Amino acid sequence: MDRRHSPLLTRRGALRLGAAALLAAPARGAAAQAGGEYESHGLSIFGDLELPVDFDHFPYADPAAPIGGTLILERPATKNDSFDSLNGYILRGNPAAGLELLFDRLMAPSLDEPDAVYGLVARSVRVSADRSTYTFFLRPEARFHDGSPLTAHDVAFSLEALKKDGHPLIALPLRDMTSATASSDHELVVAFAPERPRELPVLVASQPIFSKAYYQAHKFAETTLEAPLGSGRYRIAAVEPGRYVVYERVADYWGAELPVNRGQGNFATIRYDYFADAGVAFEAFKAGTISLHEEFRASYWATGYDFPAMRQGRVEREEIPDRNASGAQGYFLNARRPIFQDARIRRALVYAFDFEWTNRNLFHGAYRRTTSYFENSDLKAEGPPGADEVALLEPFRDKAPKEVFGEPFRPPASDGSGQDRALLRKASDLLAAAGCTRRDGVLLLPDGAPFRFEFLQFSSFYEKITQPYIKNLRLLGITATERVVDSAQYKRRVDEFDYDVRTERLRITHSPGEELRALFGSEQAGIPGTRNISGVADPVVDALIAKALQARTRAELATVCRALDRVLIAGAYWVPHWYKPSFWLAYWDMFGRPARAPRYDPGVAQTWWVDTDKAEKLKMTGR
Repeated sequence: MDRRHSPLLTRRGALRLGAAALLAAPARGAAAQAGGEYESHGLSIFGDLELPVDFDHFPYADPAAPIGGTLILERPATKNDSFDSLNGYILRGNPAAGLELLFDRLMAPSLDEPDAVYGLVARSVRVSADRSTYTFFLRPEARFHDGSPLTAHDVAFSLEALKKDGHPLIALPLRDMTSATASSDHELVVAFAPERPRELPVLVASQPIFSKAYYQAHKFAETTLEAPLGSGRYRIAAVEPGRYVVYERVADYWGAELPVNRGQGNFATIRYDYFADAGVAFEAFKAGTISLHEEFRASYWATGYDFPAMRQGRVEREEIPDRNASGAQGYFLNARRPIFQDARIRRALVYAFDFEWTNRNLFHGAYRRTTSYFENSDLKAEGPPGADEVALLEPFRDKAPKEVFGEPFRPPASDGSGQDRALLRKASDLLAAAGCTRRDGVLLLPDGAPFRFEFLQFSSFYEKITQPYIKNLRLLGITATERVVDSAQYKRRVDEFDYDVRTERLRITHSPGEELRALFGSEQAGIPGTRNISGVADPVVDALIAKALQARTRAELATVCRALDRVLIAGAYWVPHWYKPSFWLAYWDMFGRPARAPRYDPGVAQTWWVDTDKAEKLKMTGR
């Protein structure tokens, strides 16, 4: 499974926070003003904030946590198994891990709430009666690391820079921010277009703040290995591209005692070590070079932890529930390619993948089959559509596949043999219905060309999964190959749509808004670096996304997403893999942590700390 250590708002995580209703009710605890205005200490999607205006700290943080020690995390072989830039907010380059640690934001996310943010640089926000203008009131004590004041002018500059030159995942949503103006040093006025996405105010409040003065001497839109000027809890201490990046805690950090920060950021140093091979990274963890390891390989979790430190109780292993929407992982088919433009051909490939054999023989039965784009959430389509879904889908009855009005397609369970003949026969029937023919054992497309395609991979990890699948495809007469490329070439090819099939995990939030357009909208299908992996370009999908963006309650949004799920499933844009609703963590027994974890994250880098007594026993006091 593909997950990142830091799920904050950088590059592909830019839309993580989801959607604040177009005409949302004031948040709980907000101060009502005359004429329908209100002022609040935070923002959320549908006006729901769990914490009152006078909260002291997040419930999952311990204000008495000690400060010190080092957290060392590994970056194993992934799409970013190296880095060449310390600018994580533009399309160019592979950015280093952890860059979100450098920058403060107007408001900070709560890891207990899927889409709420509370005042950080901004102490509060005033929302106009028509919800078109948000005025943020900044704390005058905010500072950059060089001691210079952080003002509304810096925030306005940052938002305009991201809108103009930022990564498309950030820049495109910001297009409906019509202006960001500093009316004084400590007052920022942000205006939005009338039909802007629901989540845009939350997204704006969550963007990193850059120094305007610093970027008068530096080019924002270029990659760089010069450590940028930040204002956050950490600054860069050391960098060696391809090997490591080290962050040190800022001793005089201006916001350390704010409610959104108390009890968090307790490590004196956070270091990311890079490894070209996941196995080598795990050996480094076993040797004590890495202090905490998040496991993504079921075979390792089942059999790889019988080593001396584990047997001696010096290493702990834990499974923590993952309440996040799992989204969708699988082989995504590039429907921009002529070979994949027929949904029947795409659906045939689903029948050829034997999940049951793969799960039992390669993953020790650890995973569940993914069947929805909104897996592990209440947005998932289940059973026949209800009356509310039918009402949404009825205008598209002549445009959408008939199956969207019935049970959603579920990948069939195989006999577990690895080559289920009944399922391969169904695949063959679908291919024939699409106009494919066989000659001398070779499957020919309707135009007479042999059916050939390539799996583009960024790691050899998937080879053991893909090769048995390729064998089944060969039984159908399809010639499939697998190609593993380095991270730089992978990124270039992905950005330019130069792939047939790629393995990916789409993360979708609990309250999706603009991210739906980024993932599935026709407009996004042709934009370099897009998250619309398969090139979905369906007017029905676009219409449902538009309705999702207009939903004013959580219930309305859930109904639209279930209908959207049905249409996407019917489109057969992917061969579903699997999911696991938990985090697998292994760590050297040197940490302390609060009484409970956040609801939507293990909270390691945010809330854990080094327990000096435990570390002394392990002889790891420097860690």
